[in-house]
Amino acid sequence: MKALIIGGGGFVGPYLVNHLHDDLGYEVAVTKTAKEQLALSNAVVYDCDILNKSEITDVLETVRPDYIFHLAAQSSVSVSWKNPALTIDVNIKGAVNMLDAVRELDYKPRVLLIGSGEEYGHIRQEECPIIEDTVLRPGNIYAATKSCQNMLGSIYAAAYHMDVMMVRAFNHIGPNQTPLFVVADFCKQVAEIEKGIKDPVMYVGNLSAKRDFTDVRDVVRAYALLVQKGKAGETYNIGTGHALAIQEILDRIISLSDKKIEVRVDAQRLRPVDVPIIEPDISKVHDCTGWKPQIPLEQTLRETLEYWRVQDLCQK
Repeated sequence: MKALIIGGGGFVGPYLVNHLHDDLGYEVAVTKTAKEQLALSNAVVYDCDILNKSEITDVLETVRPDYIFHLAAQSSVSVSWKNPALTIDVNIKGAVNMLDAVRELDYKPRVLLIGSGEEYGHIRQEECPIIEDTVLRPGNIYAATKSCQNMLGSIYAAAYHMDVMMVRAFNHIGPNQTPLFVVADFCKQVAEIEKGIKDPVMYVGNLSAKRDFTDVRDVVRAYALLVQKGKAGETYNIGTGHALAIQEILDRIISLSDKKIEVRVDAQRLRPVDVPIIEPDISKVHDCTGWKPQIPLEQTLRETLEYWRVQDLCQK
């Protein structure tokens, strides 16, 4: 089988490549932006600007994949507040370009559009755990663009009989994630404190918000199973099914260090709008594929902290 990962230069891409190639034996191709560095021994890498449809078409015609994973995104909520136009361009226009390029092919590959649990937005307490049919009330610009991408995928699947499936992936974490995201940020700060690079003070945002955290290696297993077994036009939640307060995540990370660390709230890290709890029901993906997360949270946090401990943090 041939797989194409569009937008493989970020956090998830190399993990997905490793799973598809090393575990499943697929031929794998990956696209990245011209500015990204991506050295992979187990995949062919192409530069591709998803805002240029012809570049996507060229890659598709060269690779002729059986499966397409659309990972390309501006995936930071904080960045989406600061640069909404970029977020809209990449997450909506880029997805439309990809879908149109696939629609014009002379065969029908299976396409998985990667969305986010943030799409559900302002969840009422009685709505948790969240099923895929829950009303979407996006609470930030990133979430709004991913909701739009999901709707576009449904429309293309129905109107053009395309083999498109969607996921709403909840927070996924692990080594090599950018510190724009909360777990990587906390681990990086602890590593900096341990190395004496910064004072023993951690700066944090809203610690009361509850989120579902899944190891990225479990997430990519779910993606691979869905392109094999998922149903066209359907959306699937990917997560553990259990939300934890950011405070608890912070406490667990700090407990992995022998340093005495003070915690302070940094107003600049608070979002204009923050959703109190996001917790998924994952029974649909389990019923369809048999998938369930396998890697314990403690292992993921420990390995993420170890990743930052061995980095040259002066360069990060």
